[in-house]
Amino acid sequence: METGSDQQKILKWFTFRRIMIPVVIGLGVSVWLIVRDIRQGLDLASFSEHVIFWIAIAILLQGIRDFAYMVRIRFLTDGQLTWRESFEVVMIWEFASSVTPSIVGGTALAFIILYREGFSAGRSTAVVMVTAMLDELFYIITVPIVLLIAGSDSFHLDSGNLPWQIGTRGIFLIGYGFLCLLTLTILAGIFISPQGFKKVLTSIFRIRFLRRWQGPAGKMGDEIIVTSRDMRSRKWDFWLKAWLITFFSWTARFMVVNALISGVNPVKDHFLLYGRQLVMWVILLISPTPGGSGTAEFFFPLFLGDFIQQGSADLVALFWRLLSYYPYLIAGSLILPFWIRRTLHRRIKGV
Repeated sequence: METGSDQQKILKWFTFRRIMIPVVIGLGVSVWLIVRDIRQGLDLASFSEHVIFWIAIAILLQGIRDFAYMVRIRFLTDGQLTWRESFEVVMIWEFASSVTPSIVGGTALAFIILYREGFSAGRSTAVVMVTAMLDELFYIITVPIVLLIAGSDSFHLDSGNLPWQIGTRGIFLIGYGFLCLLTLTILAGIFISPQGFKKVLTSIFRIRFLRRWQGPAGKMGDEIIVTSRDMRSRKWDFWLKAWLITFFSWTARFMVVNALISGVNPVKDHFLLYGRQLVMWVILLISPTPGGSGTAEFFFPLFLGDFIQQGSADLVALFWRLLSYYPYLIAGSLILPFWIRRTLHRRIKGV
């Protein structure tokens, strides 16, 4: 049973300071970029029916992406979460991603989120690991296909503005290799050798300053083994459906940018635009700032600026973040107190 101290441990991740840091960074960079080209930005701000139509399409796609996430979390938990609970889990998960460095992401706290929803430690860990695996598999499978169709232009950008010498292709290959390694590790832990995963886990917690958690780590390893049997017993159509839901959600996520750019400039090659976003995503993934704030606003014009008329890239980047980032800060901060109260009662009752 959890106590008030457990609640405080979670709340410390979502303090006012943690929320305001990414907001200030993201809005600050956005304002600076727009002021830099203020004249062109103001010219773009004539919201014609065409622009409003494509903004509406972008909002719809963002909603589809979130709904697909809800469908996936219900699917992976065998419908044990209601639609309301699924919505809250997705919003809190995205909120955690927004206030933690991208290199850490909401996945680090997703275990706590599911555990508080009443799932066992092993089940929570397995669902989080499978979710991460599906996301990485989307990237690993989609990237070669899209880049094969889009061509090497997906790596082309104004590299003269980059603060390092290594090329975009090199950054991409390093990130892609890391994702492949991470996916193989998850596959090994869940499907190949959960016993080996437990041994590695318990070995890590034999380190002196981690020994106090050695018992819980061993118990979690046992639950992973049990959950692994369940996951390995799933038929191929279960995994196909899970991956298709993942593909649908990520495609909707990337197509938000395609829609926004279509509102200000005709897009002749949507596959190339899609490919550029895949490459840009690797850099955002390793960003040390909360939710990639600042990093996303800086790299958006570099990667996608040649798809947009001069002076409008920064404004499109702002709308992109207004749709795909800031709403989760607001929704998460509103939902979090009620969610903590509800899940605390659930853990106390043992439901």
